Amino acid sequence: MTDAFPDLSAPAAGLLALPPSLGPVRLVAVDGHAGSGKTTFAGRLAAALGGAPVVHLDDLATHREPFGWVDRLRAQVLEPLGRGESARHGVYDWTARQFDDVVTVPPAPVVLLEGVGAGRRAVRPALAALLWMELDAAAARARGELRDGPELAEFWAGWAVAERAHFAADPSRPFASLRVDGITGRIVGDTLSEPFEPLLTCDVARI
Repeated sequence: MTDAFPDLSAPAAGLLALPPSLGPVRLVAVDGHAGSGKTTFAGRLAAALGGAPVVHLDDLATHREPFGWVDRLRAQVLEPLGRGESARHGVYDWTARQFDDVVTVPPAPVVLLEGVGAGRRAVRPALAALLWMELDAAAARARGELRDGPELAEFWAGWAVAERAHFAADPSRPFASLRVDGITGRIVGDTLSEPFEPLLTCDVARI
C-alpha cells in the first residue's frame, strides 16, 4: 500500500451514518486475500473513525483451524457486543501455538473485524458493511511472502490452499458494500447505501 494514503474521513462518516447491526454496534468487516493490505487499511480506517476497536481474526484462528474460528468469534465477540457489553476474546500466539492473552473490545459505535473470511456467510447477518480489498490472490501472496521472508514459505504454501478452498465455498467479494484498491488504499467501489448488493464486475482494480 502506498505511502500517499487517501483521506478516509468521508467513508468513515458514511459508516457512522449506517444503522447499528449488532446491538448498539456497527460491525464492519475488512476482508480480502492474505497480503492484500487489510490490516494496514483497517488501522487507518480505525483512526479516521476516532480510534475504533479492531478485532483481528488472526487472533482467533489457529494453525489447526485457520477458518474454524466462527464459534469463538460468536461466543467471545458477537454475543457480548450484541448485548451492548464489552467483548473479551483470546489471542492466539502463532509461535507458541496456544492462546496466551486476552483483548477487551468495547461496544463502540463502529467495531472493525479484520481478516481473511471476515465477510463470510456466518458473519454477514451481524455486519453493517463489508469492505473488500481489491488485490488478486497471486499478487497478495507475493506481497505477503516478501514481507514475511523465506522462513515462512512453507506456511504460505499451506495457507494458499486453505484460503482458496474457503473462498471457493464461501466467497465474500460478491457481497461487498465497498471495495478498496489493495495497492493505493483508494475506494474504488461504493454501494454503502445498499449494503450487500452484489457487485457486477469481477475485475481487479488497478491505478
